[in-house]
Amino acid sequence: MSATVAAALKKIAIYILGDEKKRGKLFVLIGSIAVGFIGLMCLPVAVLSSMEIEQPEINAEMFSDSSLFESLDSEQQAKITEIQNSGQEIEDAMRGAGVRSQTIKAQLIYMSYFDDVQNFNAQSYANLFAVAPNDSDLIAAINSTYGLEIDYDEFMRTYTWVMNSTINEYMFKDRTTKNCSDLAAWAENAYISGWGFKQGAIGNRDYVDRIRYADNAGLMLGYLNYNPDEKSFGNQFQTLVFTEQGSLDTMPEVAGIGLFDGSQHGIYVGDGEVIYCSESAGYVTKDLVSNGGWVSWCTYEGVDYPQEVRDKIDENGGDSE
Repeated sequence: MSATVAAALKKIAIYILGDEKKRGKLFVLIGSIAVGFIGLMCLPVAVLSSMEIEQPEINAEMFSDSSLFESLDSEQQAKITEIQNSGQEIEDAMRGAGVRSQTIKAQLIYMSYFDDVQNFNAQSYANLFAVAPNDSDLIAAINSTYGLEIDYDEFMRTYTWVMNSTINEYMFKDRTTKNCSDLAAWAENAYISGWGFKQGAIGNRDYVDRIRYADNAGLMLGYLNYNPDEKSFGNQFQTLVFTEQGSLDTMPEVAGIGLFDGSQHGIYVGDGEVIYCSESAGYVTKDLVSNGGWVSWCTYEGVDYPQEVRDKIDENGGDSE
């Protein structure tokens, strides 16, 4: 775990860890509170190992969220409540600013670096995310606005680690359907999170390597099989079924359309860019469409497409089924 993540999580743990008898309860409490805050699916083991605390033998089912919280003293409860409230304020502000997908990033920066920031306003903070064209400019703007000295490279390493540890629940615009907009967001998330290439994988996390993997078709199959409400992968789609709809010069400008080069698939994400899981590179990568050998655009069975795409299919005399 990176130093920044460890420091951030210790801010919660330090209020509980004074008594050795509470170490077992910390194992469960961090899992129930901090996981919900920054989305780390395997946080308990990571937190304890980063703090060099011996992991206790414990049955997690012995404890409930309410009983654990009530076992803390008033100062500890107040701090945990403050952390939870701050996280919720940021989530609400990010939604209002139209950048909900960056909620985890915003929460992580706040939790890691804002100890000494006074008169924090979540909405003003969220607006920085809304106007920043890229992460480098975002970190520069946050440093300038709040008088901080966040190292961009260090933070991005931390952020990649955090994002790889979970599936970003904030990226979905419509959790009730499988649609091309969310497929594009899924691909962007896989790229940002540093997913590796492994044959047969669909985005599930390898708990030995502690990173997520997909293969080329698995990048799309992962989205089709992922249930955001249950936060788990199903197995409804075993094979990627696709239909080539035409050459690239007939492709509508819609993020989430598939690209095909005769052997591998990519997801068009807008601005002339494509994301795909590359066996030769060993990870999910992003490139300009013009740099690759993409020859056609395609649609995938199980994914809903907007009218613009359906109209183009009809115009080309194709079939989206």
